[in-house]
Amino acid sequence: MKKIALLLALFAFGFVNAQAPLEKGGIQLNGGLGSSGWGGLGYVGLDYGLLPNITIGAELSYQSWGETRYGYDYSQNALGIQANGNYHFNELLNVPSKWDVYAGASLNYYNWFSKNDVNNNSIVIYDNTPDNIGLGLHVGGRYFFTDNFGVNLQLGGGTSASGVRAGITYKL
Repeated sequence: MKKIALLLALFAFGFVNAQAPLEKGGIQLNGGLGSSGWGGLGYVGLDYGLLPNITIGAELSYQSWGETRYGYDYSQNALGIQANGNYHFNELLNVPSKWDVYAGASLNYYNWFSKNDVNNNSIVIYDNTPDNIGLGLHVGGRYFFTDNFGVNLQLGGGTSASGVRAGITYKL
């Protein structure tokens, strides 16, 4: 029983001492899954603490959607790259240190490609038009279980990959 109490105390101590906002010069990795208007989304990204309460980052994502209509298979896929900037509200709103609340903007580029199987013929279409570039806004939050490990949730708008996403965050 004493061992269980000790383990619980150490676990609780880890929660209390978790620190959320990324400090100047700090780096964190983010990754997870989500959903947008165009289908499922997987992403991996990196954030860098530029100034107190301000981070910049980059992200790679993959998105896919498919269906069968009238006996034919259609699929749409996109590879994306994104640059983003975020403001972290913890200091301004006096948010507890295990939380990280942020909002930001992003510049996105997506390379769309489609595959349509019609009459047993595969047709692959690549779309590299200027319409593949977009600006987006997002809000999100993270909860850190330890100083380095947490979970994240983000809601976005303004781009074809906008939607909800959830994942994990690890500070290096």
